[in-house]
Amino acid sequence: MTDVLTAIAQVSILVFVLTSMIGLGLSLTVRQVLTPLKDARLVVLGLVTSFVVAPAAAWGLAALFGLDDSASLGLLLLGVAAGAPFLPKLAQMAHGQVPYSVGLMVLLMVVTVGYVPLVLPLLVDGVAVSAWDIARPLLVLMLLPLAVALAVRARYPRSAALAPRLNQISTTALALGIGAAVVVALPEIGDQVGTGVVVATLLLVVVLLAVGYLLGGTGRAQRVTTALGTAQRNLSAALLVAGTSFVGTPEVLVTVMVASLVLTAALLLAAAEVGRRAPGDA
Repeated sequence: MTDVLTAIAQVSILVFVLTSMIGLGLSLTVRQVLTPLKDARLVVLGLVTSFVVAPAAAWGLAALFGLDDSASLGLLLLGVAAGAPFLPKLAQMAHGQVPYSVGLMVLLMVVTVGYVPLVLPLLVDGVAVSAWDIARPLLVLMLLPLAVALAVRARYPRSAALAPRLNQISTTALALGIGAAVVVALPEIGDQVGTGVVVATLLLVVVLLAVGYLLGGTGRAQRVTTALGTAQRNLSAALLVAGTSFVGTPEVLVTVMVASLVLTAALLLAAAEVGRRAPGDA
């Protein structure tokens, strides 16, 4: 049964990533995605919150809760990896700036590919991380489908009519994938409850949401989007590094898995609540 649920979770998340990227590409133009990134101050602040504040906060919270080395490494992996396909969906739920969320997502993913292999060995002795191993799934599963869909939208504007249906599919796949993953990971989640990992992850989300909102540009929609982009870590990259660079310490991978589920659930709830309180559509 566990194998079946794991397969369901993996396939569902894959379907979510592909349909959400294609749906976004069909619903937006390249100009809409790139225009917010022309604000140099906004870009710099976004990079600082995601690649300076986030790792520092993860390290500080691990120390504050006295997490062991494996748990600390797991939390740190989430801290150094930014950019994820969940961000545009979160921005939609919270009535943030969806075009900006796509541009921010791409920017953070690209920087993560070079940042993690460069910084992680400086923070953790004896770790070697391949930039290509991180880049490959991001390129194939996210950036390539997004680029193709943007090109199709530019050439065939009527293709935008497919976006709502793809968004419905992506939402359903996300719910199914997270539900199956939670059931599979329940034993690990239970084991981690008393270690401080769950509480540390929740506080990490709160800290990054607050910092991202305070430094996230002008206007509610832009600030909300930056806050979500700062708090949403690149779970795929973190899981990849945990599973390949720390084979001898599987506890690191378990920590990343549990923290990823906690982080995702917290952000989904936060985005839904913010969206519910939004003063009209943004």
